[in-house]
Amino acid sequence: MWLMGVDIGTTGVKAAVFDPEGKMLVYSFHEYDVICEKSGYAEQDAELVWKYVREVMSSTASQVNGEITAISISTQGDAVIPMDKQCNALCYAQLGMDYRAVKETAEISKLIGEKTLFTQTGIRPHPLNSLVKMMWFERNLPNLKKNLWKYATYSDFILAKMGSDEPVIDLTMASRTMCLDIKTNQWSKDILSAAGIDVSFLSKPVPSGTLVGHLRTDLCNELGIKLGAKLVAGGHDQTCAALGAGLVRENVALDSHGTAEVLSTAFNKPRLDDVMFNSYYPCYQHVVPNMYFTFALNHVGGILFKWYKDNLGYAEVAEAEKTGERAFEKIVVMTPSGPSPLLVLPHFNGSGTPTCDINSKGAILGLTMSSTRHDIAKGILDSTAFELRINIETMRKAGINIQQLLCVGGGARSPIDLKLKADVTGIPVSTLRVREAACLGAAILAGMGAGVYENVNDAISCVKTDITYYPDDKMHERYNEKYAVYTSLYEALKETNSKIKSW
Repeated sequence: MWLMGVDIGTTGVKAAVFDPEGKMLVYSFHEYDVICEKSGYAEQDAELVWKYVREVMSSTASQVNGEITAISISTQGDAVIPMDKQCNALCYAQLGMDYRAVKETAEISKLIGEKTLFTQTGIRPHPLNSLVKMMWFERNLPNLKKNLWKYATYSDFILAKMGSDEPVIDLTMASRTMCLDIKTNQWSKDILSAAGIDVSFLSKPVPSGTLVGHLRTDLCNELGIKLGAKLVAGGHDQTCAALGAGLVRENVALDSHGTAEVLSTAFNKPRLDDVMFNSYYPCYQHVVPNMYFTFALNHVGGILFKWYKDNLGYAEVAEAEKTGERAFEKIVVMTPSGPSPLLVLPHFNGSGTPTCDINSKGAILGLTMSSTRHDIAKGILDSTAFELRINIETMRKAGINIQQLLCVGGGARSPIDLKLKADVTGIPVSTLRVREAACLGAAILAGMGAGVYENVNDAISCVKTDITYYPDDKMHERYNEKYAVYTSLYEALKETNSKIKSW
């Protein structure tokens, strides 16, 4: 009785098969591209993504003799794929990071009001939102309407391809579109009318974990999966990863440290106050019934350390090539212990939450003739931990009191970085035995829809932590002193950064 979780990310798809106890049996991955032909554009060939989804599913299924009981999916957020009645993409998908719909964002904000949109949907207007992408398609590619059946996200697009009984979108993804009423879980006719979108072009919202059909017979034959595999509605990748980490109660947060760093947490009632609004924290459905979800974002997590590696870590890169080790690990080991003598403002791609200032820029302060590149590397590590703490403290003002951190992603590989997060935040940080949390979360949903688990608490009994890093009181005090200075950097440099441009 094996469960398959498929995680459809921005740059690659993963498939993993688990037993009901949460043990990962097999795993497969395939990378793909983001198409950026113009400034502000970020597109993707959704049909090519579907091809790679089938490949990783086939690869994992072949290793367990096709014995798959149920399948569910974890998907990247906010992408929009115009789809015809044959479930074919009519053009490239607009990804969440596609920001071309600036005019449409301003238009819907003026028509309804930013605060009203947030209080009704839990989503603050932004060009990344699915609704404004639909508006852009309506205004700029009107010929699509001749064959348009649904404006799909990857959630309903892939489920339709797999064989769902009707076009359905899970509630976590639906509530990220900015056109679902978060209190009724129904499409908002008022918002859609103002946006000029007919509700018939949207799929039916259903709770995550809902049985929605069975894998098509021809796909079973193609992928080597035995007939009768159940299809179950999945969720947004952040919510699936949270489920796969066991995040089913308040006061616990997941730190997903990859290219970007995402801090996500859940709560029992909608939080739509001014702190949430002003901090750009969304409020949408969790995959766990009757729970809501939010996250904070630091745009430059691992990618900032990659910048360091590519520009300053030449010696460690050369050494890693000789030994076969990861250059990142060699760089981290060379950093000084304790707080760096330098301060780094990691806004190399603007600031993330809670300020979301696209004009903010990166900075390295405190340089002297005795400064080393290792001081810079440590300053980068310190800065990402400080950004994490800023968001934890801001969420606390919204009534979200995080007392434990669970960590997944590339950052979870480094004991030094994990201990640093604990020392800076003053909160215990734990890793997980299964690092592919989004795949596990999707597999758990598959098991819930197939009746393998009685309820959520039964399901997450398979989630196990691995190592816990506790804060050191003396080191926490040392970081407190530096953090007090760090929190003044953004405002101190804000005006100057807004004037800096490419001369």
